Amino acid sequence: MGSARFLPLQVAAVCYRRCGASFEFLLVNTTGGDRWIFPKGATARRLSHSQAAEREALEEAGVVGVIEPQHFHLYLQPKGDSRLRNGIQEFAVKAFLLQVSHTQPPQEQKRNPTWFSVEDARSALAMGREAKYAAELRTVIDRAVERLSAEGRTVEDYSRAPIYRIWRSLLRLLRLDFH
Repeated sequence: MGSARFLPLQVAAVCYRRCGASFEFLLVNTTGGDRWIFPKGATARRLSHSQAAEREALEEAGVVGVIEPQHFHLYLQPKGDSRLRNGIQEFAVKAFLLQVSHTQPPQEQKRNPTWFSVEDARSALAMGREAKYAAELRTVIDRAVERLSAEGRTVEDYSRAPIYRIWRSLLRLLRLDFH
């Protein structure tokens, strides 16, 4: 039996908005500027994983919105350069859906936050990557679309559910008073 391999953990915000019947995803340039990626980074001791992903989205993409508290997918992401002595290190990345309400200038320079259609995001994320990691990122997009399309549910609907139930109860009470 082989030994367990533990990978360092990062968190990513998969930022999206509705575009008609479909979705668009917001990607940023990597720090080297040669590839597209989701806003992502390290976890933080005083933040939940979703809060850390939300912080990365604000810093790297200038994104403000509603993030789901639980990750919807886990993927592998390399960091480093195979030509260097330390080579490439793999990270496990927890992906969180973040529905964007608005954007502002990002805190980090040269990130170039850009909206992509589903197909364009899949292509942009694959460019300049080994097939294994390109497939990982395409799967993130596919899983996000599946999750968001299921029964027409979105993060916004999920977060407003308690308010909707309270409002509906109040309306019922008001109707009873008028009969």
